[in-house]
Amino acid sequence: MNRNDQQAYDRGTSLYSPDGRIYQVEYAREAVKRGAPSVGIRTPDGVVLAAQSRAGSSLMVQESIEKLHKLDDHVGAASAGHVADARKLVDFARRESQTNRLRYGEPIGIETLTKEITDLIQENTQRGGTRPYGAALLIGGIDSTGPRLFGTDPSGTPHEWKAVAIGGGRETIQGHLEEEYRPDLDLDAGVELAVNALLTELEEVEAVDLSVAVVSEDGYRALTVDEVDEHLDERATSDGEEDE
Repeated sequence: MNRNDQQAYDRGTSLYSPDGRIYQVEYAREAVKRGAPSVGIRTPDGVVLAAQSRAGSSLMVQESIEKLHKLDDHVGAASAGHVADARKLVDFARRESQTNRLRYGEPIGIETLTKEITDLIQENTQRGGTRPYGAALLIGGIDSTGPRLFGTDPSGTPHEWKAVAIGGGRETIQGHLEEEYRPDLDLDAGVELAVNALLTELEEVEAVDLSVAVVSEDGYRALTVDEVDEHLDERATSDGEEDE
């Protein structure tokens, strides 16, 4: 296939190439890979969500950078990729959560919410005049079945995970998670693993450059800068002891 032929299949999301590929979906995945990394970890006590939220300028207000999102009292999300696309998906997820509460009088299931979101994402891979969402989400929370963690893809495919990374440097971060994850982690150990996993891809980082939240039986809670800084200090101390 020459370049001119390939460009013909680039022009719409509803066109398959002769080898069965949808190029616009693949480009959307590349947009996710270029985003700042996010991590999700499931523990018996709840779910940990963490993300790099470093400002692009010293003049940018740090609080305006949103990588972690509270969707409902029992569920949160972390994003990677195009921020505006992720924001639209987060707004949709929040509406679905509130609609479920009003209609059925109970919190929406984590898997149900994930599939509602991925159904919306998938529609944009087959309709003319639209493009795929250039963002991926990690959706974590607690429902009647216990802690759950799901990841979405620009193709509209959901997967459930024990621990997962999305965004830039995914291979390195995921490799660290696969080596260090244990099913019996408590929430504090989960936070420590999430922070350490992000640091495998980041050279110099301060507490304000990381966003961390936990979803437990007590609900969604974002960690303060001081709490994140404590985990960074613990890592620095352990690294110093290893060097000795």
